[in-house]
Amino acid sequence: MKELVLGGARSGKSRHAQRTATALGRDVVYVATATAGDDAMAERIRRHREDRPAEWRTVEEPVELARVLREHAVPEACLLVDCLTLWLSNCLAADVWSDQRLALLELLPRLPGPVLLVSNEVGQGVVPMGELSRRFVDEAGWLHQDLAALCDRVTFVTAGIPQTLKDTNR
Repeated sequence: MKELVLGGARSGKSRHAQRTATALGRDVVYVATATAGDDAMAERIRRHREDRPAEWRTVEEPVELARVLREHAVPEACLLVDCLTLWLSNCLAADVWSDQRLALLELLPRLPGPVLLVSNEVGQGVVPMGELSRRFVDEAGWLHQDLAALCDRVTFVTAGIPQTLKDTNR
C-alpha cells in the first residue's frame, strides 16, 4: 500500500499519517526531511519528534530520499516520509531536484511494504509573483500528480478530517 497524504499547514496530515502507520501494526521507519534553518523550524521539528512513538526508528535525510527509502524498505515495516514539500525545497536549494525527483518516482512502485508520503498542498491559492515561489508551487503540483498516479490511496486532510480522494482497494 502506497498512500499520499496531502493537506495545508497545520491541517492534521502528519497526525493522520502517524495514526495510519500505527494502525498497520508494523515497525515504522519515519523519514524526516526537515532541517532547522531557524528557531521556529527547530521548534516545529522538536514538536514532531515528541509526537512520534518512541519505538519508531527515525532517519533524517533532507535530500537523498530515494536512497534512504531503498536502504530501509523491508516488507514487514512501514515507511513514513514527512514531508515532501520540505524535501522539494531542500532539493531545489541544492540544485538536485530533477535527479532526486526521478529517483523517487522510479523507486516508489518497487518498494516492499506500506509507504506513507506526507506533503503540503500549496496549489490552491493564487499564482505566486516571484519566480522561485512559482517554480516551487509548480514542482510540488507536478510531483503530487505523479505520486497520486502511483499511489493506491490519496487522502486530503482539512481541519483534522481525512477525505479519501483515491482508493484503489475499494
